[in-house]
Amino acid sequence: MTATSTVGHIAALAPGDFERACRIIKERAGINLLPSKQSMVQGRLARVLREHGLPDYRSLLDAIEKVNSPLWQPFLNALTTNLTSFFRESYHFPLLADFLRTQTGPVRIWCAAASTGEEPWSIAMTALEALGTGAQVSIVASDIDTDVLDTARAAVYSMGADKGLDQERMRRWFLKGSGANAGLMRVRPELTRMVEFRQLNLVHDELRFAQPFDVVFCRNVMIYFDAPTQRNVLARLHGAMRPGALLFAGHSENFSAHADLFSLRGKTVYERCSVQTARVASWAS
Repeated sequence: MTATSTVGHIAALAPGDFERACRIIKERAGINLLPSKQSMVQGRLARVLREHGLPDYRSLLDAIEKVNSPLWQPFLNALTTNLTSFFRESYHFPLLADFLRTQTGPVRIWCAAASTGEEPWSIAMTALEALGTGAQVSIVASDIDTDVLDTARAAVYSMGADKGLDQERMRRWFLKGSGANAGLMRVRPELTRMVEFRQLNLVHDELRFAQPFDVVFCRNVMIYFDAPTQRNVLARLHGAMRPGALLFAGHSENFSAHADLFSLRGKTVYERCSVQTARVASWAS
């Protein structure tokens, strides 16, 4: 039965449609939405309906379930959560700097939930501050949400987004806008040339990288997955890392149940174990 109450000119999200939306995003992206999120889902999907001229949620869900639906990505983008800032969970970055100073040769880093870019830029700043401007560090920054990746690639932020940045870093790593760009700041080329952005579904996409990674940041991602999906994603991350590589997790994430894959090294920092017991990623030739 379809609900009859309305949100603006759009019928409210019926319980059956909410459950269907949850099933779709769980199957395709691994995101586990709780019943308490129904109001959030309704509000976010209402914007998708308006933007695409759809009459109700059922029409949207019907369209999404068609093969290669152009509405899948807007649906997914609407339901992902993107909370980030420069040098968020700041205690990780001195640990990253110390690790980088111990490495010889090129270093590969994967930021597996790049959001709007603040995290990969923070990683790049840390690398150059630790190793100097000649640092051989490359960063792959991925996300499932195409909207946030567009923002990250543009590398332009409002001055109000400078939380976590001191004046020295603002001066060194950003260009301040003037005229029509007043109130904006652009990431300097020294950082942007270090980072490659790509869309990636951590749950289902094949992980094809040229070489394994020395460092992976996958912070505050696993909290959106159920236990089997967490295990699957951790095994996939493990397969994309070299032995001894570091995995940086979010402040509320604990992977002690997966000690065959990762061992705790510091505060929400894990080291990749040498023995691979799970399905590994494929390497591109």
